[in-house]
Amino acid sequence: MTRKLLALSLLLSACMLVFTNQAMAAGSEEDKTSFIMHHVKDSHEWHFATIGHTHVTLPLPVIVYSGDRGLEFFMSTVFQNHETHAFGEEYAHEGYFIDEHDHLGRVDGSSFLELSITKNVVMLFIVLAVLAWLALSAAGHYKKNGPVAPKGAAAIIEPIVIFVRDEIAEKSIGPQYKRFVPYLLTLFLFIWFGNLLGLLPGAANLTGNIAVTCTLAILTFIITNVNGNKDYWKHVFMTPGVPPAMLLIIVPVEIIGLFTKPFALMVRLFVAITAGHIVILGFIALAFIFESYAIGIVSTLMVTFINLIELLVATIQAYVFTLFSAMYIGGAVAEHAHDH
Repeated sequence: MTRKLLALSLLLSACMLVFTNQAMAAGSEEDKTSFIMHHVKDSHEWHFATIGHTHVTLPLPVIVYSGDRGLEFFMSTVFQNHETHAFGEEYAHEGYFIDEHDHLGRVDGSSFLELSITKNVVMLFIVLAVLAWLALSAAGHYKKNGPVAPKGAAAIIEPIVIFVRDEIAEKSIGPQYKRFVPYLLTLFLFIWFGNLLGLLPGAANLTGNIAVTCTLAILTFIITNVNGNKDYWKHVFMTPGVPPAMLLIIVPVEIIGLFTKPFALMVRLFVAITAGHIVILGFIALAFIFESYAIGIVSTLMVTFINLIELLVATIQAYVFTLFSAMYIGGAVAEHAHDH
């Protein structure tokens, strides 16, 4: 298993160096590091590589709705220089432009609603497609063969289902755990596959996007508080055993705690995944900044080592997010004994 992980890490490292080599081999030091933030941020086009002066990209649809013009569809290529693929206000098209920071704007400054399919949205669809394929394949296996030893996709899904159900949901939530298993299982698989696929060369930084982690945290927040029982809310607004005078201090703290829990979930996943990507790409950039074979060898070794760590971090972060979500839900639905 260790040899397979090492081989995978070496392959990822080599691919990353190839993907960045042609684009960063020449130019200023700023050019040689700009690809780091370009990878971390979302974008209106999916850039895979630059071979010579040829940009290998996937143009994405830009969808805009405004009160005066209605729903409009464009492709990202109409907002950029066709040779350099640079965005800018000077490449405005039909009153819209994408600036150098990849933000869509309107020339006249009027308000609008953007519904574009960006790089992270495409990555989201890819992750969902992979999960749907695995789930349907596993279900098809059991439907066809009955309760037999799992094979194929079922061999991947079954251990994860059992682990999430028995080690996370049941132990953290208690007797009512079964109704929350589907959510926790979906959460774990989505984050895990999002993390793993994000390590592939040229892939989007899906789970390192604050909007994605915020959405997942909000879902946990809603499920926790919607299912909270009277004991849960009594603990928030009338904490047992606390003198009435102290409630003026304790109650605001408890209310703030309702929001700091999902906030911690959001930030932890965002920081862990984004930091890992930046560190890996930072070491790759060193080889092009110093233009030294010795630095390149050291950089490759470091990237290989960090890739191994990131494979572990991808699983740990999925586990931690799911575990803390289960603990928050468990605290909200737990029945507490009362003295009479």
